[in-house]
Formats: sequence, structure tokens, C-alpha cells
Amino acid sequence: MGRQESGYSLFELIITMSVLAILVMGTVPMAQNGVRRQKEVRLRETLRQVRAAIDEFKRDTYGACPQGSVVGRNPTQQQGAPVDPRSRVVIDDCTIFDSENLDRYPPSLDTLVSGVRVKARAPNLRGGSGLRDGELQATELNEEKEIIKVYLREMPVDPITGEQEWNIRSSYQEKDSGSWDDVNVFDVRSTSEDEAMNGEKYSDW
Repeated sequence: MGRQESGYSLFELIITMSVLAILVMGTVPMAQNGVRRQKEVRLRETLRQVRAAIDEFKRDTYGACPQGSVVGRNPTQQQGAPVDPRSRVVIDDCTIFDSENLDRYPPSLDTLVSGVRVKARAPNLRGGSGLRDGELQATELNEEKEIIKVYLREMPVDPITGEQEWNIRSSYQEKDSGSWDDVNVFDVRSTSEDEAMNGEKYSDW
């Protein structure tokens, strides 16, 4: 007896390929939305980190840099200077501020990345220890090493555009200002004019 062979007909192959095509067409938008959603989450997190760094910089300017000075005063000797308990240092380099930046926000995003010279708010005291031969002398007890504080590890990248470019607004500009006045960095927003999945523009976040 001859062996009977079986296989798929052309019609069955067409039906199978059509079903696979429909499934693929349905999953591609879902995958694209998943990638888009991840970028939106990263954008919100990046904005939160940059704004937190700006606020931290601002806190560290309280009690520092009197007008006309190039170095900060001892914050423990200032009367009435507001001190935030979260701020452990005070900015000690007043050359980074110009006369227009009265609010003392960071002059640029680069400043947050490169860092600024700071000193501790608390006095450098070493109570309970006497001076011995070979140890620090009395004149050296209050000497402080130069400390550079960095507020951002690296220049942030906009996850939507993939670039390190941001819309910057100073503390003297309206929210919808078209361009930065170069005075200080009060807020940052995405340069993308695309709409998010919730219908808002990324540039409004």
C-alpha cells in the first residue's frame, strides 16, 4: 500500500499568516507605548532630581556671600540668617554670583555639575583633646581644607529628546517665557513639544 502524505493547503497557510499579522500589528503599538511610558517615567524622575539639586543649592546660599564679598562669612557669626536643617554647608565662593542674581540660585546647570566651594556651617572645634608634640598646632586647628560640593553627578539628558538641552527659566521670568535671560536657573523643562500619553505637553511638566 502506498504511504499517505498530509500537509497544509494554501488556504490554511494564508489564514495562519493573516492571524499572525493581526497579532503582530496589535502587539507593536503596545510595545511602543511601553517604551514611551518608560521615557515619561524617566523624564519625571530627571526633572525631580534636577529641581531637588537647584533647591539644595539655594539652601546652601543662606547665610553666605554678603554683597561685595568674594568669600562667605562665618555662618555661625551671622545674626538672623535663616538656616535650613537639611543644609550642612554654606557656599564659600561668591564670585559665581553676579549683581543681577540677587536670589542666589545656581547661575547655570554646569555649576551644579562642576560644583562650588563650600565650608561647614558648624565651627570646626575639637574639644577634649590637648596639644602634644608632633600633633597639630593651635594655629592649625581651625584651618579648613577646600571642599567642593557637587549637586549633580552629570549633565542630565532629556529622555524624550535624547539631548542635554533644556528649557531654562530664571526666578525673574514667567512660566511661559520663551527664552532664558541667563540670570540664574530657577526651573528646567523638556524642550520637546510632543504630547504625553495623558494629553499634556512634555514642556509643561
